[in-house]
Amino acid sequence: MTFLSELISPKILMQAYYDGLFPMADSMDDPNICWIEPEERGIINLSDFKFSKSLKKSLKKDLYEIKANKNFEKVITLCAKNKNRKTSWINSEIIKNYVKLHKIGKAKSIECYYKKKLIGGLYGVILGQIFCGESMFSLKKNASKISMVYLAAYLKEGGFKIIDTQFYSDHLRQFGTTRILRNEYLNILKENSFKKANFPDKLKMNLLEYFR
Repeated sequence: MTFLSELISPKILMQAYYDGLFPMADSMDDPNICWIEPEERGIINLSDFKFSKSLKKSLKKDLYEIKANKNFEKVITLCAKNKNRKTSWINSEIIKNYVKLHKIGKAKSIECYYKKKLIGGLYGVILGQIFCGESMFSLKKNASKISMVYLAAYLKEGGFKIIDTQFYSDHLRQFGTTRILRNEYLNILKENSFKKANFPDKLKMNLLEYFR
């Protein structure tokens, strides 16, 4: 299901998430917002989060520096300019309003740096014990995948239960993403969106200890 609107604000955004909707534009230059409510959703139960042995080897090399919520606006801007996509669904209104959500603590980012340059990351919205993943980008090998693993660790540390990936894909399946129907997702919202969780400032354990 899709609903078209030009009106968007942090309050409207949060209410949409509680109702099971999320915004997309047809392009960066399109001022209109489409409110999306998929028949099928992708979700990851954090207790079932997984990743490949090859990615684990990359993580052990510790080549990248990972930070949380230090450069949210740059992350969402680079997601909008993702060269791996023919067009972007992130327009200027979406960027502006998610930056506002970040400033009031409702949107968070994981950032991957190499030699102090931002080369990967992701962002999403906090909804109780659910993290609603929005987009990710990668300018260097495995940067977005590594960001995803760190996200899961931060969420586990903070008491979250679910990552909402919005759509299901083979790329996301490697992390334990499963398909569910819209009604199942709405039930997950009812159960988890008003429960308390806190996105931490830092991890208290070594990264791989969160996945034993």
